[in-house]
Amino acid sequence: MGADWSGDELAVMQVDDELEIAAPRRDGTFGGYVPIWVVRSGAGIYVRTWYRRDTGWFGRAVRAGMARIRLGELDVDVIVDDVAADAELRLAIDDAYRAKYGRFGSAAERMVAADAAQTTLRLTPRQ
Repeated sequence: MGADWSGDELAVMQVDDELEIAAPRRDGTFGGYVPIWVVRSGAGIYVRTWYRRDTGWFGRAVRAGMARIRLGELDVDVIVDDVAADAELRLAIDDAYRAKYGRFGSAAERMVAADAAQTTLRLTPRQ
């Protein structure tokens, strides 16, 4: 079951360029943390990848339906939902990526390309 992000957590993810994510391995232990870009749209927190969709953190998180993120010193278990099919949400998330990471030029554009948008995940804290 999911919970809501606190105002402080949302603010951190809005400002910080990266969060760290770890996904469970087959044995249930978590792999190492990987830094990724994160955006906020409304009260939702979203991440994408542009490579290693079947392996690495993304593939493991999708298969498990969960991951763990690190916010400063705090580790938060999250539910991972694939929201790539929501066209209206995609546009809002694309805009959030451009607003937050546009200064990175081609790297930011890669994150709003169709193939990256197909990997959009919503992260919701577990209760």
